[in-house]
Amino acid sequence: MFIGVEITDEGRFRLVDKATTISEAEGRANRLKQKLENRNTHLKIYEYCSAELLVENYFHSVFESTKSIADRIRDVTGLHSDGNALADAAFSTTNPLIKINDFITPTDRSEHIGLSNLIKGVFGLIRNSTAHEPKIRFEISEEEALDILTTISYIHKKLDKIV
Repeated sequence: MFIGVEITDEGRFRLVDKATTISEAEGRANRLKQKLENRNTHLKIYEYCSAELLVENYFHSVFESTKSIADRIRDVTGLHSDGNALADAAFSTTNPLIKINDFITPTDRSEHIGLSNLIKGVFGLIRNSTAHEPKIRFEISEEEALDILTTISYIHKKLDKIV
């Protein structure tokens, strides 16, 4: 930061404005983390990808945080499956292992099914894609990382409501 060069996610150097103070350099290094804190991001995000956030590694921050969802569901339910099978078993509509509400009204059921679908969507769209594609072919911008991490944070906040 003090010499005006940074390394891109592709491993290339690029010129940037020089930092003139230590606090300015720290601020740049912690920019993504600060933006997440401003969004009141769930603590599980930091638990699973704090090292990646510190170096603003968007790809691995997103990848590691998606794993936190499955890990948390397994911890709560005792299930050993993964992906859609895990979400389907945990959020079954006939014998749910996870309930985030009373599961009585049509609204309760819709919310329950919607959270399951959101989780499966994150697995398919984000986790599976980042697991199977090299980082250089699956670019994630800071804005996309913030959106994805916020979505995962929202899922964790819903899981905090397990009844």
